[in-house]
Amino acid sequence: MSTLSRRSAGKLIAAGAVTLPALAVSQSAAAFEPNMQNALQALESAHDWLQRATPNKGGHRERALRFVEQAINEVRNGIAFSGG
Repeated sequence: MSTLSRRSAGKLIAAGAVTLPALAVSQSAAAFEPNMQNALQALESAHDWLQRATPNKGGHRERALRFVEQAINEVRNGIAFSGG
């Protein structure tokens, strides 16, 4: 097994110092998902509108509220999972 010269080791360390921050930036940029954020805003808006509706819908309004709340939680979990 060969040993690294000081010069080669220095080059390797310098390359790592440049590459690792670049990888971190690219991963965090990839984690931002504007479609998920837009979906979350739309679901929160739908939830607000459903809450304002009169509750005389045979339980369907309440069921829709629960489904929208579940969807909001799933979108938030997806955003958290991707690091957003």
